[in-house]
Amino acid sequence: MGQVDGKVALVTGAAAGIGKAAAMTLAREGAKLLVTDIDGAGAERVAADIRAAGGVATAMAQDVTDEATWINVIAKAKAEFGALHVLVNNAGVAVMDSVLTMSLDKFRWQNAINIDGVFMGCKHGIPLITASGGGSIINLSSVAGLMGAPMMAGYCASKGAVRLMTKAVAMECAEGQMKVRVNSVHPGIIETEIWAKMVAEGVMPVEGANTEALQATDVATALTPVGYPGTVQNIADGILFLASDASAYMTGSELVIDGGVTAR
Repeated sequence: MGQVDGKVALVTGAAAGIGKAAAMTLAREGAKLLVTDIDGAGAERVAADIRAAGGVATAMAQDVTDEATWINVIAKAKAEFGALHVLVNNAGVAVMDSVLTMSLDKFRWQNAINIDGVFMGCKHGIPLITASGGGSIINLSSVAGLMGAPMMAGYCASKGAVRLMTKAVAMECAEGQMKVRVNSVHPGIIETEIWAKMVAEGVMPVEGANTEALQATDVATALTPVGYPGTVQNIADGILFLASDASAYMTGSELVIDGGVTAR
């Protein structure tokens, strides 16, 4: 019996990286999945992989900055599965640039995805989760939402916003007796595409990956107390915990998975 048997889960940004790992893990543990990504073909490939492994999944293309699309995605979950119990607001981007040179357009674009997307997911997801008997919203923040980093003022601002929005929404749901738990996940140095970009641009990474093994080891050794990068599965396992009834008494909390980076 899986840890999320009988639950319906929606994962955004699911075409690759943490989102893909989360979707595959939730499906393996018994959830029915709606996977979305701005890369619709990529989302469909993940859904096909889930189905090939014996799971249940459907896919949609989604720009998380577009409210009309959010309404359609939630409607799809209801029409396809009749319910929604788990929402993983994973879609996000990282813009590395100095506060002195980052354009306002880039700053706003990053915020639209990282903040507005989470806001709209909560806004439109909570009513269906409540009507489904309750459940869990998991918002992907970062250790960059807990500590500052040079050349990442915009990213830190967006991920810090996710952290506090999570707490506020959690309190609103609790006080409204909606039976919707809302928690944030804060990955550290994780092997995803974000890391490759940070290393390539010479920025001290706070999150990311998919670079050459030597670079990954060097960066992780320098920045992580445990001396090695985490994997997307490490984060997916944390998401699974928050999606499951094992975390039934957790809301408004921060799940930090960072190899000790923030413990210094």
